Amino acid sequence: MKLFLIPTPLADDTSADVLSAQVSESVKNLDVFFAENLRTARRFISGLKLGKVIDTLTFYDLNKETPEAETLAQLKALLKEGKNAGVLSEAGCPGVADPGATAVKIAHQLNIEVVPLVGPSSLLLALMASGLNGQSFVFHGYLPIERAQRVKTIKYLEKEAMSRKQTQLFIETPYRNNQVMEDLLIHCEPTTRLCVACNLTAPDGFVKTLFVKDWKNKTYDLHRKPTVFLIG
Repeated sequence: MKLFLIPTPLADDTSADVLSAQVSESVKNLDVFFAENLRTARRFISGLKLGKVIDTLTFYDLNKETPEAETLAQLKALLKEGKNAGVLSEAGCPGVADPGATAVKIAHQLNIEVVPLVGPSSLLLALMASGLNGQSFVFHGYLPIERAQRVKTIKYLEKEAMSRKQTQLFIETPYRNNQVMEDLLIHCEPTTRLCVACNLTAPDGFVKTLFVKDWKNKTYDLHRKPTVFLIG
């Protein structure tokens, strides 16, 4: 048995531009999928226009609420039947800032071959285009929701970036992006470099790295736009 890690687009209507032929070929040969969002997964597969009948496919929920024991039982059954399966993220690469990592962990425990496919990762694209240190970096996921704790975390990450010469990456729920940006500009040192990678691969996507003092003179609107923040 093999477990294929299938990347999905970061932005709508970009599959043809960002996904390799290997992705379509792998999906074409699979009938079982673990997915973070079943509706999105079905739409993605339909959009590949592979001639697959969606109602004949098997989909298993794999989100942050899914019990690990449930995924374990599903993978054990597939292993017994000798059926390959795929893991689909909501956007980007499965297992990277994504609940698909649970299926991958279990697959290794069961000695199931894991096959990662090439596709877009917002974190790597942001790091590539940031101009910040790509030799040493850390991804921290989401910042705290409560503002005082978020500010404390931002100051800590800035200190880590300076003392370790290490790029610090983090994300936020898109509707809180502007608040995070505001906190960064208020509480970071003027000479700290801040990179904002917004709506990557979309027509209006951009990556911009400036000193904090220079960001304060810029107009921006990150509201509801998937964004990666990097400081270094």
